[in-house]
Amino acid sequence: MNPDLDARTDPRERSGVPATGPAAGKADIATASSGSRPVPPRPSAVASGAATVAVGAAGLAAGVAALTGATRPIRLDALVPLLGIQLHLTPLGGLFAVLIGAVAIPVGIYTVGYARAERLPRGALGMLPVFVAAMLLVPAADSVGTFLVAWELMAISSLVLVLADHRRTAVRAAGAFYAVLTHLGFIAILLALVLLAAAAGTGDFGGIAAAGPGLPTGTRSAVFLLALAGFGSKAGLLPLHAWLPRAHPEAPSPVSALMSAAMVALGCYGLLRIGVQLLGPGPRWWGLTLLALGAVSALFGVLSASVATDLKRLLAYSTTENMGLVAVGLGVAMTLGSSGRHDVAAIATTAALLHLLAHAAFKALGFLSAGAVLAGTGLRDLDRLGGLARRMPATAVLFGVAALGASGLPLGAGFVSEWLLLQGLIHSPVPGDQVLALAVPLTVGAVALTTGLGVVTMVKAFGVAFLARPRSAAAADARPAPVSMLAGMALAAAGCLVLAVAPVAVGPALAGAAGELPLGVVRLEPVLLRLPGAAGTVAPAVLGAGMLLLVLLSVLIGRRGSRQRPAAVTVPLWACGADQLSPRMQYTATSFAEPLQRVFDGVLRPDTDVQIDRPAGSPYQIERAVYRTRQVDSVERQLYRPVLHWVRALAGWVRRAHTGSVHLYLAYGGLGLLVVLVLGLVVAR
Repeated sequence: MNPDLDARTDPRERSGVPATGPAAGKADIATASSGSRPVPPRPSAVASGAATVAVGAAGLAAGVAALTGATRPIRLDALVPLLGIQLHLTPLGGLFAVLIGAVAIPVGIYTVGYARAERLPRGALGMLPVFVAAMLLVPAADSVGTFLVAWELMAISSLVLVLADHRRTAVRAAGAFYAVLTHLGFIAILLALVLLAAAAGTGDFGGIAAAGPGLPTGTRSAVFLLALAGFGSKAGLLPLHAWLPRAHPEAPSPVSALMSAAMVALGCYGLLRIGVQLLGPGPRWWGLTLLALGAVSALFGVLSASVATDLKRLLAYSTTENMGLVAVGLGVAMTLGSSGRHDVAAIATTAALLHLLAHAAFKALGFLSAGAVLAGTGLRDLDRLGGLARRMPATAVLFGVAALGASGLPLGAGFVSEWLLLQGLIHSPVPGDQVLALAVPLTVGAVALTTGLGVVTMVKAFGVAFLARPRSAAAADARPAPVSMLAGMALAAAGCLVLAVAPVAVGPALAGAAGELPLGVVRLEPVLLRLPGAAGTVAPAVLGAGMLLLVLLSVLIGRRGSRQRPAAVTVPLWACGADQLSPRMQYTATSFAEPLQRVFDGVLRPDTDVQIDRPAGSPYQIERAVYRTRQVDSVERQLYRPVLHWVRALAGWVRRAHTGSVHLYLAYGGLGLLVVLVLGLVVAR
C-alpha cells in the first residue's frame, strides 16, 4: 500500500494532445488483457448472470413485502454458535433491499455479455451473486452479531471481486488499499455496536432501540462518532474515501456498479439505523458534524472528478460527491429535528432518501456504460477516446442519461432530490439561531458549487468520450456493446427516467422507510410537488412533457425546412485555414479541466512538469515542449502518507524485537501478563 503507487503505475503525460508511445497513460488506460478479443459465451457467465438476477429479484420482492409490513422475524440459533442468526426486514431495511435488488437485476443481465468481451475468471462470476446476497443480509440483520457477520461477508466477497484480475500490480495494490480501509471501518463499527449492546444490556436491535434514548449522553456520542467513522468509510465520505478511486477503476465494471450504486448506500443505511433509529434523537452537534462532513466530501469529490481523466475514476469520485450530498440532507434533517423544525426536516430527509435511489440508478448506468466503453475499445483514458457516438450510438445515449442524472439538471434522475435538498436548506434557518444562520448559507453555497461543477464534469466525460473525433486507433475501431449489455443498461436507464419524471412512484417506499425514523418525509404528489411549510413547487412530469413536446416540434420544423431547402451544394469546409480537422484541434479531458485545475490548485495540488527539448547547439529554439500533470489525491498525500510513514517506522522497530528466540517470546508474554495483572489490581482498588 505504497502512497507513491499512483506516481509509479499511473504515469500520465498530458500535453493537450493525445500522448503516444508505450508509456502513454499506461495505468490510467488499464487495458484488459483479453478485452480486444471477444470470446464465445460461457455457461458460467450465463449461470452467474441468472443467479445474480434471481438473488436481486428475491431481494426486491422481500423489500416490497417489508415496506408493506408483510415480513416476520426469523431466528436461527443453531446456525452460528454462540451468536445465532436473527433476521427481520423492517420497512427501513426494505427500502435498501429494494435498492440493492433493483441494481442487481440489470447488473446480472449485463454480466452475461460483459463476460464475453472481458474474460472474467470463474471465481469472480461465482462470487457475484454471493456479493448481492451478502448485501441483502445487511439490512435484514436484527442483532449485533448478525449485522457484523453480514457486514464482514459483504466486505470479503467484494474484496474477492475487486481482486478478480489480481495478476496486475495496480489491482493488487487497489485490493490492499481497499482491504485495509474497509477493515479499519469494520473495527469502528464493531466497537460502536459492542459499546451500544453493552450499555443497553442486549444485542437485539429491538431492545437497543428501546433503551437507546435513555443511555448516557457520553456513551451515545461515542457510539455515534464510531458509527460515523465506520459507516462513513463505506459510504466514501472524507477522509476515508481513498479506496473508491482505487478499487472502482480496477474492479470489473459490473462489480463497480454494484459497489458504487448499492454497497456505498449501505454506509448511509448504517448511519440511519445506528445513528438515528437505535440511538434516537441526539444533540444538535451530531447533525452539524454530519452536515459539515457531507459538504466537504461533496466539494472534494466533484473537484477531483472534474480533473480526472480515467472514466471509472471520475465516476468513483462522483460517488463521494453524491454520498456527501446525502450526508448533507441527513445532517440538515437531524439538526432541524433537534431544533423543532420537523416540517423542514422532513424535506431534507426526503431529499436524502430520494437521492440515494437516484444515485443508485444513474451511477449503476454510468459504470455499466463505462464498462461497455472499456469492452469496446480497451480504454478508460478519456484523452485517448472520442468519436464513440458514431461507433457506439446506443451506449452514447445511455451514458448521456446517466450523465444527465449525475448533473442534477431537469429531466435527470438527481434533479428532484437536489432541488429538495436546496429547498430544505433555504427554509431551514431558525429565528435567533446564530449557528444555523452561519452554517446554512455556507452549505447552500457548497451544494450550489457542487452542482455546477458536477455539470462541468459530466459535460467533459460525455463530450470528450463520445463526441469530437477519435484520439486513438482503438477508439476509431470501437465495437458496439452486445445485446445483453445494452439490455442491462437500458433497464437501469428506465429507472433513471422514472425517478426523473415520476418520483411519486417511490413515494410510498420513502414514507414506509421514514416511519421508523424520527424525521418524517414529504408526500410526493403525482404532478405538482408542494412542500409543507415552504413556498417551493416543482412539476417534473410537466417538465418532461414540455421537453418532449419541444423535441417533437424541432424534428417537425427540421423536416419541413429540409423539404423547402434547395439542393445541397458541396463546398470546402472552412476551418480557420486548415482544410482537415484533426484531434489535435479539439479539447482533451486534460485541457478541458485545466482552467478548473488552476482555480482550485491549492486544493487539488497536482504534480506538474514541463519538459522542453531544444535542438543541439541552439539554446533559443524549441524542438518539443511536453506538459505533464499527475493528479494524486491531496487528502491521501497529506493524511495517509505521514500515517504510513510512522506505521513503517513502528513496524521496523517491532521487527527488530523478533529475533526468533522462543525464550525471548516467553519473556514478552510474561511481561505482558504482569502488566495486565498490575493494571487489574489498580482498577480493582
